[in-house]
Amino acid sequence: MLKMTVLYGAPTDPSAFEQYYASTHMPLVKKIPGLGRFEQAKVVGTPDGSAPAFYRVFEFWFDDQDHMNRAMGTPEARAAVDDLRNFATGGATVLVSQVD
Repeated sequence: MLKMTVLYGAPTDPSAFEQYYASTHMPLVKKIPGLGRFEQAKVVGTPDGSAPAFYRVFEFWFDDQDHMNRAMGTPEARAAVDDLRNFATGGATVLVSQVD
């Protein structure tokens, strides 16, 4: 199983980010064919009280590399990826992990 993680940096305008993320970006993500389990979370702190390195985390899981390639190779996935530039003013780091 593979997991793709998107780590969003702190946006310049958190309120605008949240509005766009909920009303525009997530509806695009939900259109990706073959998208199964996913989680989205807003970072609220760190164990030591320091400023968090990221603002939001989005994760979605794939059965295997082929599943991820099929889903992420669709026009719907391309639209969601291309949309990042419209609201992710703090940047977005994408990781792919093998789930043990």
